[in-house]
Amino acid sequence: MRINKKLLLVTVLCSGMMFLQSFKQKHDDDKPENLKVLPRDISEKDLHNIMRNWSMSLGVRCGYCHVNTPLPGQEHPNFDWASDAKKEKQTAREMVKMTMAINEQHLGKITTMGDPLEQIKCVTCHMGRTTPIISVDSLPKAPKPAK
Repeated sequence: MRINKKLLLVTVLCSGMMFLQSFKQKHDDDKPENLKVLPRDISEKDLHNIMRNWSMSLGVRCGYCHVNTPLPGQEHPNFDWASDAKKEKQTAREMVKMTMAINEQHLGKITTMGDPLEQIKCVTCHMGRTTPIISVDSLPKAPKPAK
């Protein structure tokens, strides 16, 4: 069977172009949408690092703040990252604004031995819990010493 070289070349080129176009479209759609507190031009890497940090600080997964729909037979749900439907996402935005204000307007003006005071972060108050620790009674109990 004789293969037409021109036909083969055109087929390979068209397939390659279709592959590259589908790859490009997928990643163009992945740009963050509906950012209201974080910079709109944030890199995907920086955004993931911030989200991972917040997740660990509160001891939650992505679905705590983001609308998600389980997919049958799939390990991970389908996320609607841009949706504002969950109150937890709104609360997170307000808490981030509060933290930024405390760091900039208050802690940024305080120095200890000439160095600026360390900035607070989500983990400062949350310590792996969804609600901040706001009283001494909320602190984790120290284990009793062994006898």
